[in-house]
Amino acid sequence: MAAQAYQKCINLRCGAEFDRMEVLFECPRCGDLLDVRYPWDRLAVPRKLSDFSKKWAQRNNPLNFSGVWRFAELLPFCEKKYRVTIGEGQTVLQRSDDLAAELGMRPGALYLQYEGLNPSGSFKDNGMTAAYSYAKMVGAAASACASTGNTSASMALYSHSCGLKATVFIGEGKIAFGKLSQAMDYGAYTLQIAGDFDDCMRQVQEVCRKLKIYLVNSLNPFRLEGQKTIMFRILEQLGWETPDWIIVPGGNLGNSSSFGKAFAELAELGLINRIPRLAVINAAGANTLSELVNERGLRWNGGNVDQEMIADYYAELDSRNNRANTIASAIEISRPVNLKKCLRALEVCKGVALAVSDEEILDAKAQIGKYGLGCEPASASTIAGLKHLLADGIVGPDQRVACVLTGHLLKDPNVTVNYHSQMARPFSNPPVQVPNDLDKIISLIKA
Repeated sequence: MAAQAYQKCINLRCGAEFDRMEVLFECPRCGDLLDVRYPWDRLAVPRKLSDFSKKWAQRNNPLNFSGVWRFAELLPFCEKKYRVTIGEGQTVLQRSDDLAAELGMRPGALYLQYEGLNPSGSFKDNGMTAAYSYAKMVGAAASACASTGNTSASMALYSHSCGLKATVFIGEGKIAFGKLSQAMDYGAYTLQIAGDFDDCMRQVQEVCRKLKIYLVNSLNPFRLEGQKTIMFRILEQLGWETPDWIIVPGGNLGNSSSFGKAFAELAELGLINRIPRLAVINAAGANTLSELVNERGLRWNGGNVDQEMIADYYAELDSRNNRANTIASAIEISRPVNLKKCLRALEVCKGVALAVSDEEILDAKAQIGKYGLGCEPASASTIAGLKHLLADGIVGPDQRVACVLTGHLLKDPNVTVNYHSQMARPFSNPPVQVPNDLDKIISLIKA
C-alpha cells in the first residue's frame, strides 16, 4: 500500500495545503489547526470493515498485533518501514449490564471501552505510535510535550523506544504521581513550570518553534490519526455495528476531534451507513467547551468558527484570573487546543457537550470500579455525564452507548483511596478498623 497524505488548514478562509513531510503543528499562514488528509480515490481501502478481521490471524506480525496499525489502510500517512509499535491498542470493550441496570438501562445497552490496558496505561499510546512513526519518517531527533500526566508518560515511553530525546513540561503541583513516575522512569527530562497546563502549553509551543523540536501534543495532526483507531476497535468489538452514542471526556479535545474525523472518513468511504452521536463531557472546573457551546452558541458553522467569541471568553478567564480546577487532572484544561476540531466533530456527529461536578465524577468512578474496571477520575466523567443524558431524555435507556475510559486506575490512586477512606459519599467503601483480636475479627467478617 502506497502511503499518501497531505496537510490542510482547517480554517475555511485559509485552506492552505502542505506536503506530509513538512513538520508543522500549526498552519504557517494563519496559525490555525492542521488536518491530515488523504486522496482516498487513489488508495487501496477495504470494501468493508470486516476485512480488517483477517489480520487477527496474523498476530505474530507486530504491526497486525497493534490495535492501531491493524487499521493502517485508514491512516496511510507513512510507509510500513517507519511504523513504530510496542503493542498498543490491546484494549477491551466490556459490556457492563450491572452498571447499566444501576443507571436504568437495558441489558446490552452499555459498553465501556477500557484504554487503561495500553502499554503506558492510557489512550495516549494510540496517538503516540502514530506521532513517533511520523517522527521516524521525517528524521526527528528530539520531542517535547506539555502534560497533565498521561501525555508525558506515553511520550517518554515511545521516545525511549525510538531513541529520541524527550522533554516534558508540567505545571506546578498539577500532575498525579502515578503519571509523573512513568515519565521519570522512562528517562524524560522534566521541567516543572510555575503555572498550569495552559501556561505549559504556551511555553512548549514557543520552545518547539525556536529550537525546532518535534511537538507531540494533540496539536500534532499525525498524533490524532492514531487516536481514530479507538473508534475502529469499538466497531470491531461490536461486530462492525455502529453504536448509538460515543461518550468521551473533554480535556484538550484531541479524542473527540479524532473520533469525529474517523466517522466522517468512514462515512465518506461508505464503510458505515450511519454516524453515532457524540457526547463530550467536561469537568465543571474546566468547562470551556460546554460553556461556549451551550451558553454562548459557538458552532463549527461549516468552518467559519467565531474566533472573536473564543478570544473574548479567554479574555474573561484572564480578567477573573480563572484557572482550571478539578479532581480530574487529565482534563484540567481551560484553553483546549483542539477546540475548533471538536466543534467540527460535534457537527459531524450531531453531538452534545456538558459539564459534571467533581462529586459526580468521583461517585461515577466508584460505580465503575465496583463492576470491575478501575479508571482514573477523568474517565469517569463519561458515566457521570451519561446519568445527565439519561435523566434529560437525550439518551434513551434502550440505546447502545460506548463510554471511553481513558486511563488506568493506578494513574491517580490517591484520589481513589481518599474517596473511599475519607469521604462519606454514596459509594464509599472504607476499611473497617478492628483490634488485633481473632474473635472480634471473626465477628466483623460478613457472611
